[in-house]
Amino acid sequence: MFFTKEETKLDKEFFNKGYIKKKTDSLKSLNYIKNIFIKKISEFSNKKNSSSNNLLNNFHKLIDIKELNNFRINIINHINNINDFREKYFLLGKKYLEIIVGNELVMQNRINLSIQMPNDNSSLLPVHSDTWSGDSPFEVVLWVPLVNCYSSKSMYILPPQELNKINNFFSGKKNLSSEQIFSEIKNDVEWINISYGEVLIFNQNLPHGNIVNVEGETRWSMNCRFKSIFSPYGDKKIGEFFEPITLRAISKIGMNYKFPNET
Repeated sequence: MFFTKEETKLDKEFFNKGYIKKKTDSLKSLNYIKNIFIKKISEFSNKKNSSSNNLLNNFHKLIDIKELNNFRINIINHINNINDFREKYFLLGKKYLEIIVGNELVMQNRINLSIQMPNDNSSLLPVHSDTWSGDSPFEVVLWVPLVNCYSSKSMYILPPQELNKINNFFSGKKNLSSEQIFSEIKNDVEWINISYGEVLIFNQNLPHGNIVNVEGETRWSMNCRFKSIFSPYGDKKIGEFFEPITLRAISKIGMNYKFPNET
């Protein structure tokens, strides 16, 4: 492998842990993104003089749980209609994505947002692997918090070395519930403690999810999938779910090449 020392280290870390957690290379882009959310919250709540951290962490004090899903959908639509939002998001983890995944990438068309308020069981993402529902095993997720996330305010992931345990658990069983699966692995999962200014890239083939947030603060996090443009696709195809973002010149030439007609 013709990798630099840094690339070798990151490659090994991702392979062995199932994720890498690093400081973003573009704090400017992250602050730009955060300010968009702060503006929307301020418009919604009329709290224009509060600090950004207070608005995000204490959002559960500003909204009724019945309004949450509509607010979340509204803000998802808003950010995905901003022309340069996806580019700013990509810049948050560009350096690491190019090492882990490659430098000719496709990106999910829409960026997702999770808002998990304290003691809210309506915003749970039960244990799952994205490949169980048809995603390609060649995808990764770039997960970005807008607040410090820890313990139940964050997410968990099953380490790669524990994967055989769940595979054996599945053997011969049908119609297992997410509760049964999580009960089997809950003592083996790793909880991700991650601060604002850091990004997480994780192997979405590994079981992961969250539980009820009991930390007294609201969690805000975004997620988006990336994969190499030439790696195999699952149910989610290029042009439908993914869009090329870093296609190189020779690839464009090769994809459009046609042999000359024989005379």
